Amino acid sequence: MKLTYGVTDKPKFGQVLVFALQQLLAILAATIAVPAIIGNDMSASAALFGAGVGTLVYLLFTKFKSPVFLGSSFAFIGSMFAAFGGAASVACGYAGIILGAIFAGLVYVVIAIIVKFVGVKWIANLMPAVVIGPTVAIIGLSLAGNAIGDLTGASVETSGYVCIVCGLVTLFVTMICSVYGKKMMKMIPFIIGICAGYIVAVIFTLIGKSTGNAALLVVDFSRFADMKWVPDFTFLTAMKGLSDITPAYIGTVAAAYVPVAFVVFAEHIADHKNLSSIIESDLLEEPGLHRTLLGDGVGSMVGAFFGGCPNTTYGESVGCVAISGNASVVTILTTAIVAVIASFFAPFVTFLSTIPSCVMGGVCVALYGFIAVSGLKMIQDVDLNDNRNLFTVSVILIAGIGGFVVSFGAVTITEVACALILGIITNKVLGIKKK
Repeated sequence: MKLTYGVTDKPKFGQVLVFALQQLLAILAATIAVPAIIGNDMSASAALFGAGVGTLVYLLFTKFKSPVFLGSSFAFIGSMFAAFGGAASVACGYAGIILGAIFAGLVYVVIAIIVKFVGVKWIANLMPAVVIGPTVAIIGLSLAGNAIGDLTGASVETSGYVCIVCGLVTLFVTMICSVYGKKMMKMIPFIIGICAGYIVAVIFTLIGKSTGNAALLVVDFSRFADMKWVPDFTFLTAMKGLSDITPAYIGTVAAAYVPVAFVVFAEHIADHKNLSSIIESDLLEEPGLHRTLLGDGVGSMVGAFFGGCPNTTYGESVGCVAISGNASVVTILTTAIVAVIASFFAPFVTFLSTIPSCVMGGVCVALYGFIAVSGLKMIQDVDLNDNRNLFTVSVILIAGIGGFVVSFGAVTITEVACALILGIITNKVLGIKKK
């Protein structure tokens, strides 16, 4: 894929701000969704702040060579629920999620140290293109249900057909700008698409308000009435619960977070392999897997300290890089700074939260689809006439799309991780007998 801006390129200041806003829009919905799912008055603004600071940490560790944004990780939702469920108080639960993020981050640090001394050649042997390609595809395909659910979803009263119209307007405007747009328009298709979808949604909402038709109320403007001007940082509440922490609770938190960290490690490799194929530079070699792991691990700790949510590299960010053709790390740096500043500006954060899920669903159809296709492109040179390769790809795709998930108490091995593990085993078992 031809990039307009490479990793080290520096677009003009005005352009960078626009590109940063696009990245922010791409990752926003998922980043603020995690604290909303967890509840317990977790702050979306604080999560945005934590994501921004966590990304800055990641960029520092990777020597500003890996253009990807870190946001709230969905993989740790079960772990966070376990931390709150076993807590003596909500404040203790807040302390628990910070403690859990530290445990998870330390797993990354230990693996990074091992990789530093052992190297990364074992990864190429363990996860060749025939394994990592379909796994990357699964990352996108496993999110397909979320994208379509958002695009077609509606509240109890809002019409699903109205949501579909708003989502499809967003999707087609995004695609048309990306394919037919010139220069700047081609590089900011998401901003234009989201604006188009939002305008349509507002028009429906205004008509609904004027006619009293609740089925047309797509945008929820009531959120402006409950704005919080200062983020509720996790550590402020956590300090009140430190005295409630017991050794048994620490063990519960460790058991909930540490295994998940190993699962997310597999997704970490898949994300960076995908990004490497887009920028045509192997990030596992330079700046090195040990650096990306340290950046991700320490970034997760920092993100949880401020926002409660461990961070992870975002497929939405990778998709945005691919579709816009802008891999400039300066854009990611600016996005992180904008996220930190924006978290203190309540009207802006609230405005972003009013963007309907159907509009974001339209964008995500393109983003997640692009991730899936990027993975499939990795197996273009794989000989699928060889049954060893055919079975490996087949097993990964079916396990991932079928939602093969294994749970052990509070620990859940996601469909992506299950598909990858099964693919590695299949590839090795069928590779015992060489041609």
